[in-house]
Amino acid sequence: MKPLIQPALRGDDFLKDAETARRSPDKLHIWWLGQSGFLIIWRDRSLLFDPYLSDSLTDKYAGTDKPHVRMTARVIEPERLGFVGVATSSHNHTDHLDAASLNPIRRVNPNLGLIIPEANRSFVAERLGCDREWPTGLDAGKTVEVAGLRVTGIPAAHEDLERDGVGRHRYLGYVVEVGPWTVYHSGDTVRYDGMAELLAPFRIDVAMLPINGRAPERRVAGNMNGPEAARLAVEAGIRTVIPCHYDMFTFNTASPYDFQTEAARLRQAVRILKNGERLSLAVSPD
Repeated sequence: MKPLIQPALRGDDFLKDAETARRSPDKLHIWWLGQSGFLIIWRDRSLLFDPYLSDSLTDKYAGTDKPHVRMTARVIEPERLGFVGVATSSHNHTDHLDAASLNPIRRVNPNLGLIIPEANRSFVAERLGCDREWPTGLDAGKTVEVAGLRVTGIPAAHEDLERDGVGRHRYLGYVVEVGPWTVYHSGDTVRYDGMAELLAPFRIDVAMLPINGRAPERRVAGNMNGPEAARLAVEAGIRTVIPCHYDMFTFNTASPYDFQTEAARLRQAVRILKNGERLSLAVSPD
């Protein structure tokens, strides 16, 4: 077995970096936590996109014909994140709705908000063992304000635009307005007709897009590949893209090389982060 990829920062060093960042209130701070998980901090506001900070899938599929072999060491134990205002789940797959991550986070953040697709409310309540009224539900085109953040639901297609019996989307991305910035986390999605045109009016400063692609032999729903993500960013007018959803499980990953190559060809700004690495954005026309 190959040795685990080591995060840029982990454990105490990661927490020290987060504390340092909070002393720069004029900037937006973003860390990649692995898979599609991100931490965002601006001033006293903090958000976790789709945290997966456990080994629940590795444990679940051990000894099966679809082992989830971890590639990158965990950045931080979830129970050490005692400063989070709100978290998201973009859909019901465990790497985006992980009870072993979200429940410890909630225990150390009693006022934690959780944003979910409204269509998934019953499933979320059952998996997390929580009051079904606790999460804040969204659907495509709807907007809520939670913990000082303005969040709008965007359809996601993993791999289809799947809806429940009353037409609500089961897969969502989220556009978050935080201070002067607009951030987009797509969740798991392929590109669908009209996606770029839907995103363009938000004037997105930074987007987190999956690049692991899709392959039938994986036997899991797929996402955009790297070149597709780069082209979407250009057509949607996104200023900077952070690729994600790779380097977590050996059976479902991709190199960021093709993404970076296509982005360079298109002159699309990108930032390739290591797990545990921070990107800080200042208010600037550049």
